[in-house]
Amino acid sequence: MSTESVAPVLVVEGLEVHYGTRRRRRRALHDVSLSIAPGETVGIIGETGSGKSTLARTVLGLVRPSAGSIVVDGEETRSHGPRQWRALRRRGVIQYVFQDPLRSLDPDLTVGDSLAEPLLVRGVPRPEAHSRVRAFLDRVHLTEDLLDRLPGELSGGQRQRVAVARALVTEPRLVILDEPVSALDSANRVQVLQILKELRADGVALVFISHDLGSVVGVADRIAVLYQGELVEAGAAGDVIRNPRHPYTRLLVRSAPTLHGARADRSERDALRALLHA
Repeated sequence: MSTESVAPVLVVEGLEVHYGTRRRRRRALHDVSLSIAPGETVGIIGETGSGKSTLARTVLGLVRPSAGSIVVDGEETRSHGPRQWRALRRRGVIQYVFQDPLRSLDPDLTVGDSLAEPLLVRGVPRPEAHSRVRAFLDRVHLTEDLLDRLPGELSGGQRQRVAVARALVTEPRLVILDEPVSALDSANRVQVLQILKELRADGVALVFISHDLGSVVGVADRIAVLYQGELVEAGAAGDVIRNPRHPYTRLLVRSAPTLHGARADRSERDALRALLHA
């Protein structure tokens, strides 16, 4: 999709995040810059410890950056305090989908009440909130008979679709999804990925965080690769897959079975890792 004339929903520039004290400081993110337009999906790829979750938590205001800027829907958020972040979240501008929906959903609330809760927090009257929930179900391939069930009574795929619906029912501008399909079987993974593809037509900007390049490539417009806290490569999804420039990206591409039909053999993985650490 063309996004040249559309104002970005998210702009991150020169982002730095450090943990620890001055004497024992650990760099989690270094000079990370990216932007996302309405209706665009950007896949953030990297292994455990690469900085993916730190980036998400910083954009959400849960981690304070050491340097750089974050602009969400035209609002600079780096200096926001708890009250300003609470106001931004209550407006429904930005939402987050956790990796484990069973832990993110209240086990004592029915699906219907969980989906209505974000609307009630925003002041929507209860009858209207539940009406909007019922009208929203088709978009995430759920049926009304699930509304009276508890999260523990649903399948893993159903729970993840409920988590996606809960994030989307407030019609946010930006949704961050942290490993949204990693815990699902292949059938449910395909269904959730299809829902994410359909959301692009609604103008929702998605940040899809994953260690699995194969899951992201069919959904993302662009791919950004994080390695040891640095953004080592970014570009159109097809370009990154066909012509990866960084050794780490080449490792990811060769290791994705859905892209080339086979994983990289041990000797190739070892050679690429040696090159990365040379």
